[in-house]
Amino acid sequence: MKKSYKIEVDCANCANKMEEAAKKTPGVKDAVVNFMTLKMNVEFEEGQDAKTVMEAVRKNCKKIEDDCEIYL
Repeated sequence: MKKSYKIEVDCANCANKMEEAAKKTPGVKDAVVNFMTLKMNVEFEEGQDAKTVMEAVRKNCKKIEDDCEIYL
């Protein structure tokens, strides 16, 4: 399953860090952050609950860039 989320991030470098943090989150098969459109596209592993996984993604991203936001 793939979903798209609106994000808020200050710079392209921070967006890259968010992408890497999302990819390392259990339950995420792949993630792509587009700084220009302020979107995060996430592909979830089979059988994963998107809401639960995205809460973990948000937590991981906040560790790297505390003023970023992912609108769930």
